[in-house]
Amino acid sequence: MALLVGTSGWQYRDWRGAFYPRDLPQREWLAHYAAAFPTVELNNSFYRLPERKNFERWAASTPSDFRFAVKASRYLTHIKRLQDPQEPVQRMLDHARGLGRKLDVVLLQLPPTLQCDMQRLEATLASFPGGADRVRVALEVRHPSWCVDPVYDLLRRTGTALCLTDRRNRVSPLVRTADWCYVRLHEGTASPGPSYGRAALRHWAGRIHDLYGSDPDGYVYFNNDPTGAAIRNARTFTRLTAKTAAAAQPG
Repeated sequence: MALLVGTSGWQYRDWRGAFYPRDLPQREWLAHYAAAFPTVELNNSFYRLPERKNFERWAASTPSDFRFAVKASRYLTHIKRLQDPQEPVQRMLDHARGLGRKLDVVLLQLPPTLQCDMQRLEATLASFPGGADRVRVALEVRHPSWCVDPVYDLLRRTGTALCLTDRRNRVSPLVRTADWCYVRLHEGTASPGPSYGRAALRHWAGRIHDLYGSDPDGYVYFNNDPTGAAIRNARTFTRLTAKTAAAAQPG
């Protein structure tokens, strides 16, 4: 695989005219998006789990090599707070399997009030299938109690990627727990807000290179959607990472 760069969602009204043609029907937005980017993070699944037929429709609207990340339902992460995870994980996967082979990774974003609970995390990660049915799992933590070696060791044992994040220069611990990366860039400090400037994007390209090597495998999603900042930044970051990879090649 390669480093896939995209945005967190695609259904933003203020992208009409800036990214989507003004006369393009909303039902065709995903196909338009997928012509420009190789991946997207589905975040409407966090608020309400879509029906399987919706996942099937999204898969049919994208090229064969397009990949989806699915943000796990808040029912699992915020309401149940990882307690008794087997049923919600299975139900989510039953729906998301409508994406077929385009389902690449599931993101577990924990609420900022949830403190470290190793037993619940271990049970949640064990609820995801292995073998031929395995999907990648990334974990985004927001309470500092999770940023400890026992958590990192569990993530390494299960091949789970610790999600690296940035919000107005507040950067998560830069810890590698898998042989692939998952990065969410929430909000930059450049103008017009909430854009990232080129210096910040170059810095992130360097961080990924330092942690994962010159040919990293994984995903980078821009979540700074207002004003179309995510689209602009994702395009720029794709070019920057391509240059970083080229410069690292021998000869």
